[in-house]
Amino acid sequence: MPHLNIEVGVETWPIAGEFVIARGAKREAVVVVAQVSDGSVAGRGECLPYARYGETVEGVRDAILTMRGAISDRARLLRQMPSGAARNALDCALWDYEAKRSGRSAATLAGLASLRPLTTAYTIGLDTPEAMAAKAAAAARTMPLLKLKLAGAGDAARLRRVRAACPAARLIADANEAWTPQLLPSLMAVAAETGVELIEQPLPAGADAALSGPRPVAVCADESVHARASLEALAGRYDAINIKLDKAGGLTEALTLAAEARARGLGIMIGCMVATSLAMAPALLVAQDADWVDLDGPLLLARDRDPALRYAGALAYPPEPRLWG
Repeated sequence: MPHLNIEVGVETWPIAGEFVIARGAKREAVVVVAQVSDGSVAGRGECLPYARYGETVEGVRDAILTMRGAISDRARLLRQMPSGAARNALDCALWDYEAKRSGRSAATLAGLASLRPLTTAYTIGLDTPEAMAAKAAAAARTMPLLKLKLAGAGDAARLRRVRAACPAARLIADANEAWTPQLLPSLMAVAAETGVELIEQPLPAGADAALSGPRPVAVCADESVHARASLEALAGRYDAINIKLDKAGGLTEALTLAAEARARGLGIMIGCMVATSLAMAPALLVAQDADWVDLDGPLLLARDRDPALRYAGALAYPPEPRLWG
């Protein structure tokens, strides 16, 4: 592969209204975009630094810039950088570059069949039970799979109100580590009562021993799983994993992580941060074999980049090469 130049930029994208989870609220998504180029062909990748993992925009930008003059291929990148947002941006930029340089799609390079449109979940941010029920009822007209952000106290009422407002909708929920072992039995019982399919990360990562044993609702590891090295610790506690490219450190690791998780009998969710279509596009490759797809990041923004992924209701369509891959 020829010598590749690296450029990096920071972009701010406003969120439509406010996005609230158990850890707080945000009104904008600040993303880092990496570009690799040989002078004639360029590839891009987007990441969103996440403070939960000790990442900052400045730190991620600087980590990408330290790879100037050292980047040659994706296999070497995996050895040179740890998993995380910085490596994700560079790895996805390399996939995009390789696709454009070879004239073949990233899906073809990954050994996948033609990408198909997929049904994504739509996220209902944390709010009062009444407000979440109203938002869920409005979304359910076009979104058959809803993801509810939860916070522990008040979640029983949130689940029951949403289910009453959306009797036909499929529901998954994300507690973002906000439940406690004391709350776990009663809230899991309410989740089962209201027909929730999956609960993401109810207990804090590293403090999830209470999940061992029978579970009335399937539980998905999110903060507890990053790359392949995380899988061993999940045995007996989780039924599925949420793969996010920013956690895994890129599409290369995410594809391998998905295959290894399947071999261990785990279900697969492909998730995202609130970011633009450039971040979602590579995740759609992993999503082709996922049990749950949660790639609604651009739908939560006030505007998206151009070109963008096409969404038709809950259907997310494969990217155009001009966007990525």
